[in-house]
Amino acid sequence: MTTRDKWRVYKRVCVVFFLAVVTLTVVQRGAPFQIERLGRMEASSEGGENKAQQQNTGLYPGTNTFWKASKPKQAESTAAATGTTEEPSITQERAGSRTWDVSSANCSANLNFTNQDWFRGLEENFKQFLLYRHCRFFPMLLNHPEKCSGETYLLMVIKSIATQHDRREVIRKTWGKEQVVDGKKVKTVFLLGSPSNEAEKANHQKLLEYEDYIYRDILQWDFQDSFFNLTLKETHFLKWFSTYCSDVRYVFKGDDDVFVSVENIFEYLEASAQVKNLFVGDVLFKAKPIRRKENKYYIPQPLYNKTHYPPYAGGGGFLMDAPLARRLYWASDSLELYPIDDVFLGMCLEVLQVTPIKHNAFKTFGLVKNKDSKLNQEPCFFKSMIVVHKLLPPELIHMWDLVNSNLICSQKVEIL
Repeated sequence: MTTRDKWRVYKRVCVVFFLAVVTLTVVQRGAPFQIERLGRMEASSEGGENKAQQQNTGLYPGTNTFWKASKPKQAESTAAATGTTEEPSITQERAGSRTWDVSSANCSANLNFTNQDWFRGLEENFKQFLLYRHCRFFPMLLNHPEKCSGETYLLMVIKSIATQHDRREVIRKTWGKEQVVDGKKVKTVFLLGSPSNEAEKANHQKLLEYEDYIYRDILQWDFQDSFFNLTLKETHFLKWFSTYCSDVRYVFKGDDDVFVSVENIFEYLEASAQVKNLFVGDVLFKAKPIRRKENKYYIPQPLYNKTHYPPYAGGGGFLMDAPLARRLYWASDSLELYPIDDVFLGMCLEVLQVTPIKHNAFKTFGLVKNKDSKLNQEPCFFKSMIVVHKLLPPELIHMWDLVNSNLICSQKVEIL
């Protein structure tokens, strides 16, 4: 082989080597992005095929359809329909996996009693409630069954609405922060329906989906968020919990405008470890239905004609054990829905013959009745409480910082 031939062979080898290096570099640089993309897609599909639909609808930044408000397609229901909405059932999506099995929100009014005198005399909002009370179950728009994967000691469940993102953000940074305490996991979810303002619904939903993309802690159903539908939020959570949460020990459930001491919750639960059917909160005994129409909690006589309500805990915040939460779902399914959610839960407890426990550390009506009292701003009182209602986001952050500082109190307030 001549020198000229050797030079040609050498150049060809160099070109091939150069192309190989360039190809390898491109593949290596593209690998992290591909791994991250696959990781996000896999994470978004946790808990069942109902989330896999989101992988194909562009719910990630940088895609053309990111701001599209899409609804995950649910699996077809295998349960028999009741009324005009589908009954949910716990079905096996694959071995060891369960899913929320409601795919339709179609619901028509029940007109059977519209000609009766007692119905015609009701206010319009109660008429609407009764016309659609049989519509008990709705599809999920946002779902995170992975919140109940593995053993969880305490599940923090907070009722919220789409527009109150500032409250959710503050809770995530304070008492609702997910953590492990002495080896015990604490996880947090927020319960929402659909935005009630039709004019702004699309925008609120898009923002909510983006918020959930960041935090992955929102459970949302396809019913309108309203005062009367708080009971739907209660029953849907109980169903969701019974479906997915076999390894949760305790549940705290409350509003998004409360102060909560997780430390005091742990202290109470450790002292109550042997208590069965635990349900504790700010309990009202022998409360009477309010008949004044101007009151938010007004109930007309035809809707509830008894003298007293069964014992119930104020909805601002309460604790229950997981076995009781599952039994409450069964009890709720045996009752007609009632427009006041905490009273409805008291009715469910009555069905189960369980009496809720009243505890002075749950202050769902404030520390003292006088809203202007300085005691409502005293951090040493908050330090001894489990739940205090209610605080706006700036007040909650301020009180949280004070309580978790090197605060020295002259004596601990008795809360037992």
